[in-house]
Parts: sequence; structure tokens; C-alpha cells
Amino acid sequence: MTDRLSIRAYARHRGVSDTAVRKAIEAGRITPNADGTINAAQADAQWSKNTDAAQQRGKHKPVSNEAIAGIRETLGESAGAFEPKGGGTTLLQAKTANEVLKAQTNRVRLARLKGELINRDQAIAHVFKMARSERDAWLNWPARVAAQMAADLNTDGHTLHVLLEKAVRNHLIELGDLAVRLD
Repeated sequence: MTDRLSIRAYARHRGVSDTAVRKAIEAGRITPNADGTINAAQADAQWSKNTDAAQQRGKHKPVSNEAIAGIRETLGESAGAFEPKGGGTTLLQAKTANEVLKAQTNRVRLARLKGELINRDQAIAHVFKMARSERDAWLNWPARVAAQMAADLNTDGHTLHVLLEKAVRNHLIELGDLAVRLD
């Protein structure tokens, strides 16, 4: 009985659609008999040998480590609540991570629309420009004030200018070595 099944009967035997069986025949994964019928035992062996299990419906492709890391990063501390008992990543966990990511994205989008967020690159460029302007002002300060200070102190203007310039440069170097913390 199993050596001469119609395509539809073999599809029922396999638990797939007759279209899937026809595609398997067209792709050369299974070979029908000369009369178009299918030997079920032979076709089952060919099907198993020639078919990539990861591409079958109901079969799940393994989840990459990068995807799992992304899910854990998105869920943060709540990832443990969705951790399956046997390890790995569940569909529920992936869907939850996706929903959390959507919510975070929408919150950021809304904050940007409200004007509560600024562009990071623009902010860095602005701070750099301000810091350079401040540095240049301090470097020019000894030249502006040295003559007046020297007159007030009855000392040599050039010597005072050199000393002030050296002190300002040392101070700017110390400021440049500070580790900035954003708390």
C-alpha cells in the first residue's frame, strides 16, 4: 500500500500540503515512480536526507548569540522573569523584548519632539567649540593684563607676562588632565 501513493495521499501521510510535495518533486528532493505515484518509504528517506530541517514550517532556526544578547540588553533586569527553565530564548521573551524596544523607541521619539533631547554630535561639537573659546581667552589674558599689572606693581612687564603665561598654560594643562564624570 505504501509503495503507490498519490501525491495528495503522500501529503496526508507526511502531514504537509500537496503543494509541498509537488515542490519537493520539482526540486528533486524526492523521486516519484514512473507512473507519478510515490513510494512512501523511499520518499520519506529522500525527504529526510534532502530537506533542510531549518527551512521547514514548525521547525525553528536556532537563535544566534547576538540576537539573544540583544534581547537580554533590551529587557535589562526584567530578562530573568522571561527566562525559560531549560535555557535558551523563548518566543515570548523575544516578543517581550520587541515590545520593550518599541516602547523605548517611542519614548525617545516623543522626548525629541518635545525638545527634551538634543543631538549628541551637535552637543559634543558645541561643547568643544565653547571649551576652545574659553582656552583661547585664557591664553590671551596674560598679554592683555601683564602691562597694566606690571605698572601697578612697579615690575618689568615682560617678566610678568612670561610668568603669567607660564602659570596659565600649566593651569590649562591641569584642567585638561581632569577626568570628566557625568553623574
